Amino acid sequence: TTPTRRHHTFTMSSPEAIAAAGLNSGDAYVAPSAGDVVAVTGATGYVASHVIYQLLAAGYKVRGTVRDTASAKNAMFDAFPNRANLELYGATLLEDGAYDAAIAGAHYVMHIASPYTLDVKDAQRDLVDPAVNGTRNVLASVAKAGTVRRVVLTSSVAAITDSPESGHAYTEADWNTTSSLKRNPYYYSKVAAEREAWTVAQRDAIDLVVINPFVIIGGTFNAAKNPSNDVFINLCSGGFPAVLDFTFGYVNVKDVARAHVLAVTNPAAAGRY
Repeated sequence: TTPTRRHHTFTMSSPEAIAAAGLNSGDAYVAPSAGDVVAVTGATGYVASHVIYQLLAAGYKVRGTVRDTASAKNAMFDAFPNRANLELYGATLLEDGAYDAAIAGAHYVMHIASPYTLDVKDAQRDLVDPAVNGTRNVLASVAKAGTVRRVVLTSSVAAITDSPESGHAYTEADWNTTSSLKRNPYYYSKVAAEREAWTVAQRDAIDLVVINPFVIIGGTFNAAKNPSNDVFINLCSGGFPAVLDFTFGYVNVKDVARAHVLAVTNPAAAGRY
């Protein structure tokens, strides 16, 4: 059976708390009830770290999954608000049952972890298998837990279109049917993972919401640059040999994180965004 979802009207304690969480006072929220837990995969990643920051600022208890709980990367969280409300769990995408411990008893799950690289030797092994099997593993843990009210999946505009057309308004009804293992394999991995998520969610009666951002830019909590930021940096610094006629959209990482938080806190959220 699908767990009962509790709806509340949520007013944060101050304008400062609202701003810190990246939210607006006019939005509709589900308040974090005592003990509410959000599990976030890929915690040290670009998007996930911003999501965790905003969840902690909003008052949620968070379980973040990382490849190595002893990694120096995890020091970034020491400066986050309400750090005591964050627990880290070791997990990897391809290990069956790896997410069971982090998701057991959780009320919401944000599956953000996924390989993001545009240069691979074996697209099936390095991109598609981790993306698809990782999604299966997370959703299997969700079904096993039996406590999760909603899952938010980070997909991409890559699952919507392979080559954006200027002047065309894309909607949640659009799917990328062009990419393959040989043509834009990263895009193909995002299509395959999201389609698998929808298939499993329907089969197991999981409340699923999907976020499909375009090129994500903005600050990071560590010195690492992600490929999306590199594209923007190259465009601005002459890194490309010519002026390219791109039809690209850009979105700040804080807004992407806010979309994830609203996908949990807004009872009306549904489908793809």
